[in-house]
Amino acid sequence: MATPAQWLAGARPRTLPAAVSPVLAGSGVAAYVHGFVAWKALLALVVALALQVAVNYANDYSDGIRGTDADRVGPMRLVGSGAAAPAAVKRAAFLAFGVAGVAGLVLAVTTAWWLVAVGLVSMLAAWFYTGGSKPYGYLGLGEVMVFVFFGLVAVVGTTYVQTETWEWAALWAAVGVGALACAILVANNLRDIPTDTLAGKRTLAVALGDRGTRRLYVALVVLATVAIFAVALVTTPYAVAAVGFLVLALPAVRTVRGGATGPGLIPVLQQTGLAELAWAALVAAGLVLGR
Repeated sequence: MATPAQWLAGARPRTLPAAVSPVLAGSGVAAYVHGFVAWKALLALVVALALQVAVNYANDYSDGIRGTDADRVGPMRLVGSGAAAPAAVKRAAFLAFGVAGVAGLVLAVTTAWWLVAVGLVSMLAAWFYTGGSKPYGYLGLGEVMVFVFFGLVAVVGTTYVQTETWEWAALWAAVGVGALACAILVANNLRDIPTDTLAGKRTLAVALGDRGTRRLYVALVVLATVAIFAVALVTTPYAVAAVGFLVLALPAVRTVRGGATGPGLIPVLQQTGLAELAWAALVAAGLVLGR
């Protein structure tokens, strides 16, 4: 039976920035247009955190029962390691989906009912990343869905539930957050190219190969940098201060470009996650100062 510490590891708390960053960035845009609503921002954070936990447990369950984690390089998986029964991990995933659903429903009721459809699609995307008979994560589409749901939907959605208006700044902020969220997945899949190839998991990294995947990682960091200036152009020059995220991102870039493999890439995940959090926090701070 898995211990509480093992369950916490299964939820991968190191990926917390991937959930917090979209809400920070989206709320920063809402504050810039004088539309910040604290309780809605908090509910958006609950949705983001719950979905992040849900997708982690869902991936643990689905990869575990397929045997993809039988020879894993990264952190321990509950099902793959035998620390927890597959059914228990599946229940944990659906419990997290339930929390996200309840919080999201409150936001929909108080904002717009069509948000219910957005929430349902988001949960289906989280489950079928590695779940179902033809998971899209095994077809090289994982990065696309991360960009869409943990970037575009999460950031723009956070702004919209507070302001109920379309804001171009939210779109550009979503591009920056989404790019770095993708970079985390790219680094993870770069590390796992050998084991994913053996398991028949054709991620984008497997398709691009080692060199192409390293180039993609660097390109995503560059895109996140460009997005800062796009945000600043439609809001305030203060947003440019977010280039400070490169202090955290550049060490990860050097590691990736330096050819690190296997366990040597594990620190890149944490560094990229912290860089994403710094990006969102600095953009939000700039928007608040410049409004």
